[in-house]
Amino acid sequence: MTLLELLVLLVIASLAGGIGQAISGYSIGGCLVSIVVGYVGAFIGLWLARQFGLPELLPITIGGETFPFIWSILGSALLTLILGLITRRRPVAV
Repeated sequence: MTLLELLVLLVIASLAGGIGQAISGYSIGGCLVSIVVGYVGAFIGLWLARQFGLPELLPITIGGETFPFIWSILGSALLTLILGLITRRRPVAV
């Protein structure tokens, strides 16, 4: 995999992470966090799809690596929702 292919995959992961954060309604960070959320979301989404026997939707192949874009969005939305609910600020008692 070349550096250009890696950068393209990171941009796609960042888009998937950003869309997933927008769907969940929580923002847990900036651009670098969106890349991580999109990449981890791809693992979560693809694992869930395989557990339920669902097909891989809109796979993007770059340099021999396949990135499941739709499952990445859904997985990152689920990950962001869970992290947002766990880290939600509680009201301070006066």
